[in-house]
Amino acid sequence: MKQERVEKRLEMLDHRLDNIDSMVTGLVERVMRQPVTIEVTCPKCGNVVQIMLTSSTRSGGKG
Repeated sequence: MKQERVEKRLEMLDHRLDNIDSMVTGLVERVMRQPVTIEVTCPKCGNVVQIMLTSSTRSGGKG
């Protein structure tokens, strides 16, 4: 009985990790296609910090 529970929990964890992997992959693909700007305001001094993420991708497969 305990082994079945452990196997079920491991299967659930594997499914969750697959979902996280899919979300991260989708996010990275979006970032790779276009620049993303993140603005963060310091709660103490009020200064705004801008972070811009850009990348370039190559078309086609390996090679």
